[in-house]
Amino acid sequence: MPEIVSFTAPGEVALVPCEAQPLAPGSVRIRTWYSGISAGTELTAYRGSNPYLTSTWDAERRLFVDGAPTFAYPVSGWGYSEVGEVVEAAEDAPADLVGEVVHGIWGHRSDAVVPAAAVRERVWTGQDPVSGTFARVGSIALNAVLAGDVRLGDRVAVFGQGVIGLLATRLAVLAGATVVAVDTVRSRLDAALRCGAAEVVRADADGGAGAVVRARSGGGVDSAIELSGSDRALHEAVRSVVVDGTVVASGFYQGGAEHLRLGEEFHHNRVRIVASQISGTPVSLGPRWDQPRLVRTFMDQVRTGRVDVRSLVTDVVEAADVAAIFARLDRGDPDVLQSVLRFEAAPEPA
Repeated sequence: MPEIVSFTAPGEVALVPCEAQPLAPGSVRIRTWYSGISAGTELTAYRGSNPYLTSTWDAERRLFVDGAPTFAYPVSGWGYSEVGEVVEAAEDAPADLVGEVVHGIWGHRSDAVVPAAAVRERVWTGQDPVSGTFARVGSIALNAVLAGDVRLGDRVAVFGQGVIGLLATRLAVLAGATVVAVDTVRSRLDAALRCGAAEVVRADADGGAGAVVRARSGGGVDSAIELSGSDRALHEAVRSVVVDGTVVASGFYQGGAEHLRLGEEFHHNRVRIVASQISGTPVSLGPRWDQPRLVRTFMDQVRTGRVDVRSLVTDVVEAADVAAIFARLDRGDPDVLQSVLRFEAAPEPA
């Protein structure tokens, strides 16, 4: 019987049996090999802090409003970083897809049925399968770098050196920027240097990381990308940029923002804060950029070796052990960077 990861209550997650999905017209069946955990987003389900769990998302008005939660426990099938093998195709789907290894978004589940058109451009056969789990998080990082309008010669600060922050650091370096990486965890700052950061700053530095970045960059960086989801880090990012500089708020912020003080540097330095979220690309880029292009562009960097994602994987765990890895993520285990669930069909990771 197929299995799926289910958040059953705050602090409770398990791999549970589920019904097999029927093979629909124009679809293929994928046997999941690996599924990457996006800690920032998925911890909101584990902790119960996601706004979908506490209020109603009015899709027409695009507002969160009072009412019955949009999602309720159990929440099953979260996850957007999967790799697996196509094992079956509908009669009207391309038969040549069977046997291909593909990456995509179908959630933490052992078996999935997806439209054939959704995986045609996501074939990953012949590549390291675990690396294929980075397509979505890499796209999020690239979207943030694009939102910062990062160019050759720019000075950029990246706040938060988790997986997406490290990828943003690497992509900004590839774009020609000089990058300052900010975090509290020494191992992550070391990883940022390996990704090409010119220097690193501790987030808990005396006087605030923003002031340190500003001093070291000779008056401020051109743009700052905030990926930790901390309102305190967002405030320090505001402090770090030049007059009329840009701050990209790309973290998934939870609750209020008591540490973000808009009457200080934000106001006096005319700082521009822009939101970056994967459902859309920067308006300034027009129709030339969309989600498929983000994915193609990032995965090309992985395929050619310009971005080394495999070195970011610290844990490959059996899917049945999902509760243990989420407990480590929840307590902020500094030894965990990217964790990946391995399903029974998967080959042994290299």
